[in-house]
Amino acid sequence: MRAETQGVVAEIEKSLDLLRKRLGWETAEHRLEELNARVEDPTLWDDPANAQKVMRDRQTLADALDRTKGVAQELADNIELIELGEMEDDAEVIGEAEAALSELRDRAAAAEIEALLDGEADGSDTFLEINAGAGGTESCDWAQMLARMYTRWAEAHGYKVELMSESAGEEAGIKSASYKITGSNAYGWLKSESGVHRLVRISPFDNAARRQTSFSSVWVYPVVDDSIEIDIKPNEIRIDTYRSSGAGGQHVNTTDSAVRITHLPTNIVVTSSEKSQHQNRANAMAALKSKLYEMELRRRNEAIQEAHDAKGEIGWGNQIRSYVLQPYQMVKDLRTNVETSDTGGVLDGDLDKFMAAALALEVTGKSRAEAMAEE
Repeated sequence: MRAETQGVVAEIEKSLDLLRKRLGWETAEHRLEELNARVEDPTLWDDPANAQKVMRDRQTLADALDRTKGVAQELADNIELIELGEMEDDAEVIGEAEAALSELRDRAAAAEIEALLDGEADGSDTFLEINAGAGGTESCDWAQMLARMYTRWAEAHGYKVELMSESAGEEAGIKSASYKITGSNAYGWLKSESGVHRLVRISPFDNAARRQTSFSSVWVYPVVDDSIEIDIKPNEIRIDTYRSSGAGGQHVNTTDSAVRITHLPTNIVVTSSEKSQHQNRANAMAALKSKLYEMELRRRNEAIQEAHDAKGEIGWGNQIRSYVLQPYQMVKDLRTNVETSDTGGVLDGDLDKFMAAALALEVTGKSRAEAMAEE
C-alpha cells in the first residue's frame, strides 16, 4: 500500500476512534435496545412531547451507530480490495479503492465533526434572528441575502424552516427577520453563526458604483424544551422519616410516616406528612422534581438572556466573517481563518466547512487540522 494511502487510512481510523468514544461504543447497542423497547411501549404516546423526544433520541443514536459501522465496513472492504489488487497487479482495482478511501475520509471527517454536537442544547430546534446594521438600504439588502443563504443551507440539510416575523426595509431588503429551524442538531450546527457578518461590494444602489461595506448580525438561540427530564440519582438525596405533628386525639400520627428529602447538590429540602409513608415519599419526590425543573428552566432562560445581552453593537468589533465580492472574491471566517473564493456557493448556502471549523475550534480550542497533527 502506498504511503499516501496509508496516511488516508490512518486519518479514517482516527475519525472512527473519536466516533466510537463519543458514542460510548461499549454501551451504545444496549442503549438503542432500551430506546427500541420504549418505542414499542403502547403507552408511550400518552405523553406526546416525551414520545417525540424518545423517537428523536432513538433515531439519532441509530443513525450514529449505522454511520460508524458503515465507515468501519467500507474501510475494511477497500483495504482488502487494495491488497487483492496488489496481489494480482491490478492497477484499476487499486485506483478505484484508493479513490473510495479518499471519499470515505471526507465523510468520516464530517461524521467526526457532527459527533462533537453533544452539548446540552445541540440537538434542539433553533431560532435564527437576522438584523440589519447601520447603513440603510445597503444593510437591509445584505440582511435579506443572509436570510436567503441560511434558508438555502437549512433546506439543503432537510430542515424545516418557518418564518416567524419579518420587518421590510424602506426601499429594499429587510430590517430584521426571525426563523424557526426544526430538525436534529439544528442549534448545534447553527450556533457558530452568531455574530456580525460584513459584506464588501460595489453597491447596486449607488449610481456612482462605489464600493460599500455593510454589516448585519445573526443570532441563534435554542428552542427551550418544556419537557425537561429531571434525573435524580439515589446518591444525591437523603431521605429522613419523622413523626408528624397533628391535632392529637385518637388519629394522632404515632409512627414515623412523614418524609423529608434533601437534595444534596442544591440543598433543596421538601417534606410531606400525610398518613401513608409510601404516599409521602411519592409526594416529596414529585415536589423535589418540580423544584429542580423550575430551577433548570430558569437557568436555561437566563442563558438565553445572556446571549441576547451579549449581542453588542452591529459593526467592526464583533465580526465573525467577511464576505468580499469586489474588487476580488473571498469569504473568510475571522475566527478559524477558513476561506474560499467561491462566494456564490457560500451565499447559496454552502456553509458546512465554516460551521465545522468553528465547531471544532469551540470544542477543542484547535482547528481539526491542528488536532489531527498533534496525535
